[in-house]
Amino acid sequence: MSYNSKNYTEQGGEKTVIGGTLEIAEGASVTGLPVAANQVNSTATDAAGLVTDFNALLAKLKAAGLMTDD
Repeated sequence: MSYNSKNYTEQGGEKTVIGGTLEIAEGASVTGLPVAANQVNSTATDAAGLVTDFNALLAKLKAAGLMTDD
């Protein structure tokens, strides 16, 4: 009988596969993830202004690599 682990690091250490649930315990930290630039709170007073603010947020998420480009 053999056992296949859901979680493993490939030879050479370049890739780790998580096949189950990854739980980050309280107080733990994760480094190296992309971070989007700050988007200030909207002060829009009409729909057009809100669209402008929302599109700025989308652009920042895309620039940080958190969302794919169009």
